[in-house]
Amino acid sequence: MAEDKKQQQGQINIELDADVAQGIYSNLAIINHSQSEFVMDFVTIMPGVPKSKVKSRIVLTPQHAKRLLKALNENIQRFENTHGEIKDYKQPPMPINFGPTGEA
Repeated sequence: MAEDKKQQQGQINIELDADVAQGIYSNLAIINHSQSEFVMDFVTIMPGVPKSKVKSRIVLTPQHAKRLLKALNENIQRFENTHGEIKDYKQPPMPINFGPTGEA
């Protein structure tokens, strides 16, 4: 009984709503930071469309940003061990103009 309580205390119950579970596609991430937070804006850029909007924004503490980096590195390593190296390519710089509200 006491062991069950210990196990329950260490678990987090997370819900995933159906609309959030579908996800949001992004092919551009813009990352900025201040002394107290990292802000990641996710954008979908489509060919031939000159204007795009931020689809999602995630705000993290510096500690959580570092944990995210570590988790991504670990998962990329596992992916590459299973499926082979992810090929990266050099992209030309993309000029980004932010609108009056601060959004791309």
